[in-house]
Amino acid sequence: MQVRTETLDNGVVQVSLNGRLDILGAQAIEVQFTALTAISKSAILVDLSEVTFLASLGMRTLLTTAKGTSMRGGRLALYRPQPQVREVLDTAGLSALIPVHDELEAAFEALLENTGP
Repeated sequence: MQVRTETLDNGVVQVSLNGRLDILGAQAIEVQFTALTAISKSAILVDLSEVTFLASLGMRTLLTTAKGTSMRGGRLALYRPQPQVREVLDTAGLSALIPVHDELEAAFEALLENTGP
């Protein structure tokens, strides 16, 4: 599992994940992912387009991060999950708790709308 990050317009932090977000993948990125998202009080966009598998520990990592971001006054959204990952998010009910977008523009606008200046 790999993590990349970049800052987009208006301070939105994009965190791109690559690999399997199973028990080993979640353990491999937990410290780095938490550190990257913990320092941001704004909007965080998690790009899941290169995540090939999502297990319960990976879902817990995403949910914990979303809750922590919200407690700091920020917002987190998931972006472009592959079909099988999207199915897991929907079946587990995680997509009802964390916004999931297929288009970058929609995700970006929703994050900025919800964080405000």
